[in-house]
Amino acid sequence: MALPVQAETRLPRNAKEGALFLLIVSIISVNTIAPLIVGLERGFSREVYLETLKIIPVMWVIVVLLVTLVAGPLVDKVMPAFVGQSDGFNARVLLNIVLHVTVLSILLTIIGTWVGTKTISLLPFQRFFHTWPRNFGIAFWIELLIAQPIARLAMKSMHARQVSKSERTSL
Repeated sequence: MALPVQAETRLPRNAKEGALFLLIVSIISVNTIAPLIVGLERGFSREVYLETLKIIPVMWVIVVLLVTLVAGPLVDKVMPAFVGQSDGFNARVLLNIVLHVTVLSILLTIIGTWVGTKTISLLPFQRFFHTWPRNFGIAFWIELLIAQPIARLAMKSMHARQVSKSERTSL
């Protein structure tokens, strides 16, 4: 049986913690996914990496807006249709990652191309079925193996400090 969300130490418990969690995940994701995708598109070189660094702040703002305004609300509506009462924490997290990465990778395959080329064109639509699966795969594995575990560890550590602090003050 899954723990209630309030008892789960690996997830944010309020809006402030949610913002911190989003900050951690988004910074890690944008700083790893964007350079990898751009490197695969244009080649891995110092010049390409430095050009990518210039678009990262813009991409970070776009990612945060898309997560909070599009992907988050959409995933919150769809999740109950797929999650059962007996599904554990890891199953819920994996489904959450798959759904978020699917929505975001679809949108960012288009928007990221526009930002990277500094042009709104049909190019991302023309190349969509070539680039989206690769982008999804890169984003999925980075979220699953790097960004999300680091953010959950930060939440767990923060909650452990809060418990320790409250135990000290109640003595």
